[in-house]
Amino acid sequence: MDYIIIVAGGKGLRMGSDIPKQFLPIGGKPVLMRTLERFREYSPTLQIILVLPQAQQDYWHKLCQDYDFKVEYVLANGGETRFHSVQNGLAKIPDDAEGVVGVHDGVRPFPSIDVIRNCYETARTVKAVIPVIPVVETVRHLQGNTSETVPRNDYRLVQTPQTFDIQLLKAANRQPYNDGFTDDASVVEAYGFNITLVDGNRENIKITTPYDLKIAEVLIG
Repeated sequence: MDYIIIVAGGKGLRMGSDIPKQFLPIGGKPVLMRTLERFREYSPTLQIILVLPQAQQDYWHKLCQDYDFKVEYVLANGGETRFHSVQNGLAKIPDDAEGVVGVHDGVRPFPSIDVIRNCYETARTVKAVIPVIPVVETVRHLQGNTSETVPRNDYRLVQTPQTFDIQLLKAANRQPYNDGFTDDASVVEAYGFNITLVDGNRENIKITTPYDLKIAEVLIG
């Protein structure tokens, strides 16, 4: 059985809003609902685990009532960091489970179905997969008061869902936390496992600023 852990812990500070960014509407519906719907569209049998801070759960439940939201999911409590939130999500998966588990940002409502499918299917054989897109602008490396251009073809921008063999991700997340854990791929790499890259999709933006919200409205339209 396959799972997706959707992590939504943002506070919306860069939005200049009191409402956490995952609850802001795009096209008349909260971002987080659109994210869950996209994964349900990918698979009617995918087990969805939503990780939310406890302080936000009452508000989320009210939104679900207001919007008559029917997508089924299991709720887990958010942790101190993303790493700990994913640990809490993984705890909802049986210890002997076999299959693929994805981890996805709750504020990325536009992963394409083809990208999601490719991530899951590729992970069945290579066990650790992340979607990436090329860097299209010039990149400079800062060194103190100076900087230098670096070859952008040597770099990729990382997206989610990041997909893994369930037992691999469970084992990797039993490591002690360190500040180098910026995403789930970095956790699995620290465990000593190589990551396979697949093509992401440019529309799969992470909504963190008012500008992103405007772009999202265009994508919905």
